[in-house]
Amino acid sequence: MTDTDADAGWFAGSTADEAAARDRIATGKADRPRDWPTLAVEYGFADSTDDYYDRLHEATVAATRASVRERERADDQQLIHTVRAMDDCERTANELAERAAEWAGSLFDDTDPGIEGARAVADREPETELERRAVSLAARVVDLAAERDALAETIDRIAPAVAPNLAEMAGPELAARLIALAGGLESLAKKPSGTVQVLGAEDALFAHLSGRAPSPKHGIIYTHDYVRNTRPEDRGSASRALAGKLTLAARVDHYAGERRETLHEELRERMATIRARAEPDDGGDGNAAGTGGGA
Repeated sequence: MTDTDADAGWFAGSTADEAAARDRIATGKADRPRDWPTLAVEYGFADSTDDYYDRLHEATVAATRASVRERERADDQQLIHTVRAMDDCERTANELAERAAEWAGSLFDDTDPGIEGARAVADREPETELERRAVSLAARVVDLAAERDALAETIDRIAPAVAPNLAEMAGPELAARLIALAGGLESLAKKPSGTVQVLGAEDALFAHLSGRAPSPKHGIIYTHDYVRNTRPEDRGSASRALAGKLTLAARVDHYAGERRETLHEELRERMATIRARAEPDDGGDGNAAGTGGGA
């Protein structure tokens, strides 16, 4: 049977090549449904219908594994792993730093809390077994903090390559977090701006849907200067404007992969308009809000 045969199935042209079968499972198509098990037996691909399904199972598993490997190696997936590893290092370092400070405080004088306190303890020369263990724990805290910083530097380097517009607009770390929360750049690009606006605020959103809290105005994008440094009355408008442009940036990055200066300029202009609402008139008593371009 040839590949152009009208009865060709995913098994056409191959009886043992797993790679070829895997590719046909992933990319093949047929004009209409056929009795593939019967055809596979007729053409000698399988000894029986049961044998056909066994081989189909093997081919589909191989195709799935290949797809998963390819996706895990994609740049946005590596960015997700990096930001999650960074968060794990930071969380663990802070937790261990509390333990190290409490322990060291019982052994040494003038012990400070936090990562810096752990650095000071790690530099000590222990004299007893307990001191050695406390110093060793503090050293692990320092190592985790250093790894966290190294991962942050990696994000700063790779995020602009993965999503140039999103990384420039949000900053590399926030861009990586948005991609991670969405499950990938493609998933983020397909989300409506209203969803992007509240990414990271899922608990507050569920509380709102159950009638226990007001609707959240923003999620993780609150960490962006355009939201955090805008007066509370205007943060809803700022969040909507930022989320809208972040969504467009993600779409351009995923579908085109090129930088679009117009996106950034439009966001700057929109934010200037929003922030101008809060600026007082010159010589006023500070209670009147101006509508001009600045005081």
